[in-house]
Amino acid sequence: MSARSETESKGPIGIFDSGLGGLTVFHAIRARLPQYDYCYLGDTARTPYGSRSFDIIYRYTLQGVRALFAQGCPLVILACNTASAKALRSIQQKDLPRHFPGRRVLGVIRPSVELVGRLSQSRKVGLFATAGTVRSESYALEFRRLYPDLTLHQEACPMWVPLVENNETGTVAAEFLVRRHVDALMDRDPDIDTIILACTHYPLLLPLIRLYVPGNVQIVNQGPPVAERLEDYLLRHPEMERQCLKNSRRRFLTTGTAEEFESLAAAFFPEPLNAEQIELG
Repeated sequence: MSARSETESKGPIGIFDSGLGGLTVFHAIRARLPQYDYCYLGDTARTPYGSRSFDIIYRYTLQGVRALFAQGCPLVILACNTASAKALRSIQQKDLPRHFPGRRVLGVIRPSVELVGRLSQSRKVGLFATAGTVRSESYALEFRRLYPDLTLHQEACPMWVPLVENNETGTVAAEFLVRRHVDALMDRDPDIDTIILACTHYPLLLPLIRLYVPGNVQIVNQGPPVAERLEDYLLRHPEMERQCLKNSRRRFLTTGTAEEFESLAAAFFPEPLNAEQIELG
C-alpha cells in the first residue's frame, strides 16, 4: 500500500448521539485522548429517541452510523443510552459483518456496568435513566451477565431531559423532580451504594442529585468510564488504532440547524464550536 492510500484510509473517531447530551461523553473522551481527530453527529432534528419504538431507534441510529462511516470514521461510539440499548447489538451482529466488516461500533452501557461492578461494596446499585432505557432492560441484562451477584434498582426520570434541554436545571421544578426520583430510588433499597447516571443529559443535574443522594453513595457519570474503555480498546486493537487520525481536530455535525446546535451546545460542551448541518436518510 502506498503512503498516499494509507493516509486516505484513515479517519476520525465518530461519536453519535440523538442530540446534544453525547457532548458530555465527547468532552470526557477528548480530555483523555486529545491526540485523535473526532467527528460528532447529533440527530437534533429527530431528538429525543427515548419514547420511540425499537425499529425507529434502530433505523435512526444506523443512519447516523452510516453517515459517520461516510465521513471516514473507522470506529463509532454511540454516546446515547437509548441507541446503545436498542440498536447497538443489531448493528454489531447484523449490519457490520454484512456491510462494514472493517468498521466497529461501541456503546456506553458496558463501560458503565463494568465500573459500577468494581465500585459497589453492598452489591446494591441504582440507576437513573429515561423510560426507554429502563424498559429495554439493557442494563439489567448486562449486570446479570457480568455481575450476577449484584442487585439493580432502576428509576425512570422522564422529565429530567426536558429540564436540561430547556435550561431549567436551576429552577424549583428541577429541585422537586430530582428530589422525588432520588427519594423513590433510595426508598426502594437504602443499601444502594452506587448510582449510574444512565443518560448523557444527567451530568448537568449532578449538583442537585448530589444534594439529595446520601453522602456515602457513589455517583457514576458515564463520560470517564467510556473514555477509559475507548483508550483500552485502542490499545488492544492496534489495527483499529492505526486507522484513527491524530491531528487533534474535531468536527460537529447536526441534522438540525447549525445555529441552534451551537447555541445549545454551550450547556454540554465547555468550548466554542462550529457546527455543520447534514441530512440523514
